[in-house]
Amino acid sequence: MTTPEDLTAHVRQMIPIFAAMELEIVEAGRTTVAARIPAGPNSNHFGSTYAGSLFSVAEVLGGVYASTSLVLEGAVPLVKQVTIDFLRPATSAVVARATLDEDTIARVLAETAERGKSDFVLETEVTDEAGVVVARTSGNYQLRKMF
Repeated sequence: MTTPEDLTAHVRQMIPIFAAMELEIVEAGRTTVAARIPAGPNSNHFGSTYAGSLFSVAEVLGGVYASTSLVLEGAVPLVKQVTIDFLRPATSAVVARATLDEDTIARVLAETAERGKSDFVLETEVTDEAGVVVARTSGNYQLRKMF
């Protein structure tokens, strides 16, 4: 399940609000993942993108890695903490993009296999259609064996 289309269907099924947000996974690589939301269903009373939508499009990326590179039988991604800096209002569709390096991927997989869990940090940039960075997140995630 590593195509963007398959992952879009999966996250929308797992977290139904993503369907209402029209969230789509637009990149599902081993090291880089990205998700997009349109402006329409995510607009607030000021005519810009709702803060919760900006947070959600970035936060979901930690979980997307469990289908691209942090794949380990019985392991699930958990979010422990995410902070967000809102830099500019977004009035168009936005894309959140995150990258994990190969060393981090190898460490997280090895630690989870050995100890049952491993923490990792994920930095995300959210850009509008003009390429302007409208938000940044820094998240502490964990890959944990559940069974």
